Amino acid sequence: MLIIEVTNAREVVRQRIGKLGSRLIGKVVDAEAQVEKALIQELENAFREFGIEARIVSVDGPQMLGRSRLEVPLQVREEREVRLP
Repeated sequence: MLIIEVTNAREVVRQRIGKLGSRLIGKVVDAEAQVEKALIQELENAFREFGIEARIVSVDGPQMLGRSRLEVPLQVREEREVRLP
């Protein structure tokens, strides 16, 4: 199982949408959700290319606490199953 924590989502969205859009981060735009959605799409494409079937779930809540602990209250934002044809 992989856990990927995006640590610079706000900066990524800020770069993509510019100065005006950066004012909307946190008000209208959920930076983490937007970056995770883009990552899920890229992972899905890569998995299909490599013949990997997987379940990719974007959740809100978990936090890494140092290097050895994960706090896990979950709220699923998006889920996608990658199946081969």
